[in-house]
Amino acid sequence: MQRSLADSRVKFRHLQCFLAVAQFGSVQRAAGSLSITQPAVSKTVAELEAILGVKLFERGRHGAVPTREGQLFMPHASACVSALRQGVDLLAHAEGAAAATLEIGILPTVAAVLIPPVLKRFAALWPRVIVRLATGANPELLESLKAGTIEFAIGRLADPERMVGLSFEQLFSEPLIAVVRAGHPLALGAGLPATSLEDFPVVLPPFGTLIRQSAESLLSAWGVPPLSAFVEVLSVSTGRALTLENSAVWFVPLSAVEYELAHGMLVRLPLPFAGTGEPVGLIRRSDTQPSPAGRAFIDAVREVAQQRMAASAASAAGADKTAGAATGKGVRKRSRK
Repeated sequence: MQRSLADSRVKFRHLQCFLAVAQFGSVQRAAGSLSITQPAVSKTVAELEAILGVKLFERGRHGAVPTREGQLFMPHASACVSALRQGVDLLAHAEGAAAATLEIGILPTVAAVLIPPVLKRFAALWPRVIVRLATGANPELLESLKAGTIEFAIGRLADPERMVGLSFEQLFSEPLIAVVRAGHPLALGAGLPATSLEDFPVVLPPFGTLIRQSAESLLSAWGVPPLSAFVEVLSVSTGRALTLENSAVWFVPLSAVEYELAHGMLVRLPLPFAGTGEPVGLIRRSDTQPSPAGRAFIDAVREVAQQRMAASAASAAGADKTAGAATGKGVRKRSRK
């Protein structure tokens, strides 16, 4: 097949179907995401394979897995689809139409605290844009980003092999904390023995996530013996319900429960150690540029993140000053005796 002839025959629908199958690893799931029939997806992918003269997927009991040729073709197909969407978005903004769509992935543990102020800033500049937010675990966000179904993601820095072809720009860091409902027995004691968790449900991040690793490190530092029962969940709403209604001990990123802590619904446990902060950042593909709407959204994200960091630094400085003043008062009192 001559290159010029192949170029002219490849259509947008071919690339869409190819990327969807690559992302979901299944023709059936790809069809559902595109709102078309499964035979239509299979036919479109077969057409693309015939045009290119290569096999793009190995199909079997485990779904559709990209071949070597499919993997080589994927970043170029994604870049093409992304470029076309950027052009459409730019024209839509220039004409004042509501056709521009921005698709973003974000961790559910940071969405509630980050998205409202970001959207407020973004909407002032782009009032007629459809923003589609996809929440999920970090590995899911990275796969969606590589497949081109989202323009960028707000997530955590993953292992090097997962970050191939991606860039990470740190926005802020947040600690993983343990919280309980107000009035919980564990919130009333000054010291918390490691065995105190045995009497209450424990809610942890799902296995394989970065924050689960942090939770396990905190439990180990606390000296907690291996847990015989616990609940794994990434959903913030479910974790909140279990904590408020089932008296659970919830290991969760601080940003996910800022509102509940500020309003006294949840209480942070006085653990005998400090957890390390986990970086949260902007993750983008290295081979594409954000659309005009995407750039505006990214700028808003950076502004909100900078404000969060400044507020956090001011709060920490105030806490240190208060602690220092209390210590100094205690020293003066002792000196008068």
